[in-house]
Amino acid sequence: MSEHLIIFDTTLRDGEQSPGASMTRDEKVRIAKQLERMRVDIIEAGFPIASPGDFEAVQAVATEVVDSTVCGLARAAEKDIDRAAEALKPAKSARIHTFIATSPIHMQEKLRMSPEQVLERAVWAVKRARQYTDDVEFSPEDAGRSDVDFLCRVLEAVIDAGAGTVNIPDTVGYNLPSRFGRLIGELIERVPNADKAVFSVHCHNDLGLAVANSLAAVQHGARQVECTINGLGERAGNASLEEVVMAVRTRQDVFSCDTRIDTTQIVPASRIVSNITGFPVQPNKAIVGVNAFAHESGIHQDGVIKKRETYEIMRAEDVGWSANRMVLGKHSGRNAFKTRLAQLGIDFRSEEELNSAFSRFKDLADKKHEIFDEDLQALVTEEGLAQENDYVRLVSLKVCSQTGETPTADLTVSVDDAERRASADGGGPVDAAFKAIEKVVESGGELLLYSVSNITTGTDSQGEVTVRLQRGGRIVNGHGADTDIVVASAKAYVNALNKLLVPHERAHPQTSQPI
Repeated sequence: MSEHLIIFDTTLRDGEQSPGASMTRDEKVRIAKQLERMRVDIIEAGFPIASPGDFEAVQAVATEVVDSTVCGLARAAEKDIDRAAEALKPAKSARIHTFIATSPIHMQEKLRMSPEQVLERAVWAVKRARQYTDDVEFSPEDAGRSDVDFLCRVLEAVIDAGAGTVNIPDTVGYNLPSRFGRLIGELIERVPNADKAVFSVHCHNDLGLAVANSLAAVQHGARQVECTINGLGERAGNASLEEVVMAVRTRQDVFSCDTRIDTTQIVPASRIVSNITGFPVQPNKAIVGVNAFAHESGIHQDGVIKKRETYEIMRAEDVGWSANRMVLGKHSGRNAFKTRLAQLGIDFRSEEELNSAFSRFKDLADKKHEIFDEDLQALVTEEGLAQENDYVRLVSLKVCSQTGETPTADLTVSVDDAERRASADGGGPVDAAFKAIEKVVESGGELLLYSVSNITTGTDSQGEVTVRLQRGGRIVNGHGADTDIVVASAKAYVNALNKLLVPHERAHPQTSQPI
């Protein structure tokens, strides 16, 4: 019988550290509920000390999630650990994850601490966290570049202090699979009390090896993998949950363990995370990309028709792709709408929310003949983006674009509840719309990214737009969807502005220890 490989999802914490990927409390709860539905073992909900918003989000996830353990991150500092414990109080099952760096470069240049001081602080942090919960995880940050002898000392000490999980991070994505796998095996062999803790890995993807390093670690005894949906994360991202899970599930001839993940929930989770963060999934992304199970080559098509296994090592249905989708339209009733959303894992907290979403559904049905699951996911995301307290709101937009003429945009936006109008010319209708918005708002933001993708097929498909703005070193993503691509673009720009213009004070978990 296979051993249990624990899946620790950090989409809500490490994934949120992607530039522009910040999520609201309600968005975090929505993703967490999908992770729970997918049977993720541990959900790292955030870094409670980072800001009041982070604290509230972790607290909300801890309140809503029942079947998964909810985890909060804390540096090896008293205020961090106490704050995490406070946020996790509502959780049915809670874990505190504390860490301190152990590599020479981090200890010398960032912490300004000696190895002995780091060892002492690590033990103290675990003991402090154990005052609040029996489930404590410890990570030696930048373990992949740490001295192995020192790592063994630290791990033995924190396990003695009460850490039930010890996580070995490849923080900067520096390692290669063969070396990283051997490191995990060596640590398990050399640490005297290794049998009293679960060994975990947390790999970054700077060299494109996060999944490979994670799988090598599993083959050498690691029994927890820390990962994110779509591989989301700072810099080049983290190990992709869907790739780790399906590699282990598909290659049971190689792995002596397996996860408890309901793999049919993988694609829905991927879509929710993509919609909320504004990070589109590349078409050829393994498992969750739209081309992952598409066959162009005639030879491949012929083989699949004769026997699927000739060119497909997994069934598309097993990861959540399905051709048997319920199609809704303008004649669909409120109950059918609510029922289908419930099947997609989307529930409403009030009748008012349901009525508002149903009204938007009817508006969409007047523009689009058939509404698919992807449209419903986008519709609910759009509902969440339209906050009552938004500083800027798009009221109306009119654009004119014709051959040989300069495109123009006339729009009305509400700024702090006061309607203002503006007109602008541009190189195209989208450019004109953005310039008209800026005439009113004068944000000073720099446009870093403008991305368009279609949500479904067909000429009446909704367009999904991602806009990335930067100002003063701060980066935000905006998201918008509509059957009119110019309107979707304006929505995305306004959504980004509402994030950019809100004061933002958030600590980064890898800053120097506040000791």
